[in-house]
Amino acid sequence: MTKGQAIQYFWESFGLTAYDENTVPDDAKLPYITYSVETDSIGNTVMSNTSLWYRSYSWKEISEKAEEIAQAIVRMYPPSIKIDGGRLYITKGTPFSQRMKDESDDAVRRILLNINYEFLTEY
Repeated sequence: MTKGQAIQYFWESFGLTAYDENTVPDDAKLPYITYSVETDSIGNTVMSNTSLWYRSYSWKEISEKAEEIAQAIVRMYPPSIKIDGGRLYITKGTPFSQRMKDESDDAVRRILLNINYEFLTEY
């Protein structure tokens, strides 16, 4: 599995459609996850952002999903996925989550998650 495929696999594991932030279709239906794909050589750590997107006037459901993701990262410690030539380790960045508002639609809720991806060799 490539680094990008591993990142996609991880985000899809939370029961929502996950899109590379550059490939969200115009007809995408909320809720969904968008993530950026920053990768580096084996042995390096990359800071990345992921966003949860919901349509609601409440923060309850989206906040619960952010907490589910946070707990999954902690529970699967060390959270890793096998990739070509090594493993992808996933940890929470600081701050882990931040609520964002959507200027164009006050019913859209977004939580920005800061994530660290560490690419390590298996040898």
